[in-house]
Amino acid sequence: MKKTYLTLIAGLLACLSLTTTAQNMEDYEIVFTDEGNNRQVIDVPTGMAMYMELDSLLASYHNLNYLSLDEDCNATSESPYYTNEEVAERLSRMPCTIAMTYNPIVQQFIDRYVNRMRKSVSVMLGASNFYLPIFEDALESYGVPNELKYLPVIESALNPRAVSRVGATGLWQFMLATGKQYGLRVNSLVDDRKDPIRASYAAARFLRDLFHIFGDWTLAIAAYNCGPENVNKAIRRSGGSRDYWTIYPYLPAETRGYVPAFIAANYAMTYYCQHNICPMLTDLPEHTDTVVVNKNVSFSTLTKFCDIDLNLLRELNPQYRRDLVNGLTEPSTIRMPLSAINRFVEQQDTILAYDAEHHSSRSYTASDESNSSSRSSSRSYSHRSYSNSGRYNHYKSASTSTSTSSTTTNTNTSRYGRSSRGNSYSRSNNSYSRSNNSYSRSKKSRRG
Repeated sequence: MKKTYLTLIAGLLACLSLTTTAQNMEDYEIVFTDEGNNRQVIDVPTGMAMYMELDSLLASYHNLNYLSLDEDCNATSESPYYTNEEVAERLSRMPCTIAMTYNPIVQQFIDRYVNRMRKSVSVMLGASNFYLPIFEDALESYGVPNELKYLPVIESALNPRAVSRVGATGLWQFMLATGKQYGLRVNSLVDDRKDPIRASYAAARFLRDLFHIFGDWTLAIAAYNCGPENVNKAIRRSGGSRDYWTIYPYLPAETRGYVPAFIAANYAMTYYCQHNICPMLTDLPEHTDTVVVNKNVSFSTLTKFCDIDLNLLRELNPQYRRDLVNGLTEPSTIRMPLSAINRFVEQQDTILAYDAEHHSSRSYTASDESNSSSRSSSRSYSHRSYSNSGRYNHYKSASTSTSTSSTTTNTNTSRYGRSSRGNSYSRSNNSYSRSNNSYSRSKKSRRG
């Protein structure tokens, strides 16, 4: 009898395990039958898989502490039904340079966003009020289509601290090598991949370079996910076509879902009202500004003199790993609310002297791993200010005089290979080896 009970319990546990596994697989895959009665399995992009459920998305400190429900907005738990023709017509009306193609695959991703992920969309809409002005300015400065501002929605669900299973990091999910190639510092004290501003400008330049390679934005978006070499392979296997939907069957599994997810993200973030999705409210400061320091200063010193909460300071400066702004390595920015910025400016000498005295026994300076070249530079900086309630405020460009002696070499290790299957991709030899440009450049020089 006892053996029978044990057998039944084991059977129930096995069934529960299979059910859980099936549920987990649904998070990472979209399975449907196309018009030709063929079964298709498409991997969902990393951002969708990492934050499929609201509980996971709200687990980060950012969302838990700085987003709240809008009590005046009446959301429903279900999305109204719209015909395929209505959805296709809405996509066609969007003012976009990139083709917002409608087909059954795109519809599958739209359904996931506005139904199963509707609460997550609400969270991302709240976070977008803070980040979109930064994205828009970075994309504009490189002449990149504005609709690419929703790429971080499928990359990271707008979480600047997001890290994928293969190490892609930040809002734009840069792998280490590609981040370094585009001037993002990664060392023991700082990870610029988590810096919303620096990473956005790097991503805009990266996307522009990919477009120069393929001459098509959908192919550039695909290459952002899997790398130019994999896109080139798909082009060759398709007989030379440069149409995304023609080479679609020859792309890696996750990349097949990447462009459809991008189109669906644009749709969901534009037509959320029609699907009864209420954006959450953001409590992050409406106006922030940055100052540049050329000496080390700790977060604890800043909280003491600038009257700013430590967690808010961390939230506004997620790139600093050790609660330290390492200005001795190179001039570094601090982002704070305007009131805190004013206090810093008034007491700057006192703040830096206090920090040097109280933290002199600790060694903060770290060698920059992202650039092995020898560099001497002289910079003058000005403040940069943002408003998350409107547009990015124009700031005076920083004048930079830099002499650099370096040899830039291409690398086969990059941000590519973030497939949910853990594939590892390599960069093609013909891809964009460029020396790292200074981050503090005028918009005119960026466009160059």
